[in-house]
Formats: sequence, C-alpha cells, structure tokens
Amino acid sequence: MKAIWAVIGLTTMAAATPATASETDKCAIRRPADSDLKVYAAHYFPKADAATIDALLACLGDPDPAVRDGFAFALWSEGLRGKQVEPALMRHANMRLQAVMAGPGDASGFRRPFAALALAEVARADRIEPFLTDVELHALAAAGTTYLRGVTDYRGFTVGEGWRHGVAHGADLMLQLALNPRLSRADADRLLAAIAAQVAPAASPYYVHGEPGRLAGPILYLARRSDIDDAALAAWFQSLHPDASPRWRDAYAGAAGLAAIHNSTAFASAIYVSASESKDPQIRRLAPLAVELIRALP
Repeated sequence: MKAIWAVIGLTTMAAATPATASETDKCAIRRPADSDLKVYAAHYFPKADAATIDALLACLGDPDPAVRDGFAFALWSEGLRGKQVEPALMRHANMRLQAVMAGPGDASGFRRPFAALALAEVARADRIEPFLTDVELHALAAAGTTYLRGVTDYRGFTVGEGWRHGVAHGADLMLQLALNPRLSRADADRLLAAIAAQVAPAASPYYVHGEPGRLAGPILYLARRSDIDDAALAAWFQSLHPDASPRWRDAYAGAAGLAAIHNSTAFASAIYVSASESKDPQIRRLAPLAVELIRALP
C-alpha cells in the first residue's frame, strides 16, 4: 500500500457517534492513496474496537460521495463480507445504525439511507452465519420496515452529490431479511406491508433510479416461503391495484396519477420478468399476479 490509514482524533470521534454527529462533521479517518480497501480491511477490522467502528459509521453521513459511498460503505461491506468483524462489534454497529435510521433526517439526506444500506450488510452477515438472537433479528426487521414505510425523500442520484436512494437502500435491507430462513411469518408480513407502501406512494415522483426492481427483489424471495400461500399473495397484489383516491380516479389528468401508473407498471414488470423466467414454482406463481396488476391500471 502507498499509505496506511490511521484513525485520528479517536477520543473526539468516539463522542461524535453516528447518532449524535452534526450534519457538518466530516469523516475523520484518513484514506489510503491507493484506495486498496481489501488490503486495508484486513488490517483495520481485526484491531477495531467500538470507537473505531463508530468512527467508520460516522463517515456514512459525509457529504462527499467518494468518502461516504466509495470509502466508508465500501470498507464496511468489505469487512463484513470478508468475515473480519467480530460478532460483538457487528451487534454494536447494529444498534448504532438502527438509532441513526430511526433518528431525525439530516438536511443533506445521506445519513439515514446509508445507515439502512449498512444494516443490509449486517443482515446479510447474520443470514450467512447467525449471530443475532431471534429477538434482535425481529427488532432489526421492525426497524427496517419502519424506516422503509417512512421514507419521504425520494432523491436517487444527484450530480455532484451522489446517491441517497432511501427507497432502494431500504429495499436492500428487506432483501437480506427476506432471504433469512429465521425470519418469522409476522416479520415477513411487516416486510410485505412496508414494500407495498413504497411501490407507488402518493407523494413519490417517477421512479427513475431502479427503485421498482429493488423493491421487487425481496418479494421474489418472500414468495419462496411455504407459509405464504397463494391467497395471501393474491391479497397483497390486490392491495396495489388502483383505488378510489383522486389520483387514480383521473390518473391521466395529473402528475400524481401518471407517476402512480409509471411506478406500478415498472414494479409489476420487474416481478413478471423475474418470476416468469424462474424455475422455482413458488416464485413463478407471482407472474400472473403481476399481469393482473398491469391490467388493472388505467
């Protein structure tokens, strides 16, 4: 490596955890000149303690996309996927990130979506090698679904600022939870409700950054569950059909109706393409339900 990263001002950073850091705080971790994340992760995480993890998580709210996304999240993902983070520290991060995700949004709008994305990596790590208790897994599902249902900042990619992508990042967390065989049916129902809330929400613009496909992903895996029968799936898709609200009554007369048609079509199409090509009969049963949704649209 051309440079070794060092955590600076560690005492200060321990106090400025992700849940309390101000919006103007910058990432206080030096990055290597060569950006060799794989090499550095192997040095960073085995020596990490709670304060070190807090310092890294604080970088997830940095306004610079190269720091927030290209460095902090990439390093976090590298560490978890490389199985270099101790379970106790993943538990610590789980609680810190949930606090950020549930907290007030910052004006720049980066911190909460990236907390959700970082939690998707925690959920993935637990899916592969369980370390969360059933109670902790349930709490993570509850926190994730509450976050996704509550997303109102629909900014995706902004030139010069990078990604926020609150809906997609929330959906990524739903995907990792949906894949977990320990997820209870009650938690699965929470995931379904949260995803339904963001398929074509009344306040959303036209989804143009891949949100429908990301929302479709967890639905495909939830359909593999033997405890979600055809009737339950049919009822869930029926909840996405047009209702008597003003935007649907005259959908082609305003932006709200047109966005609802666009977003619902994109979601149903993503489901149909994947389900119709799947060899899993549990997933294939989604295809006709997606077609019905498209036919129900104005």
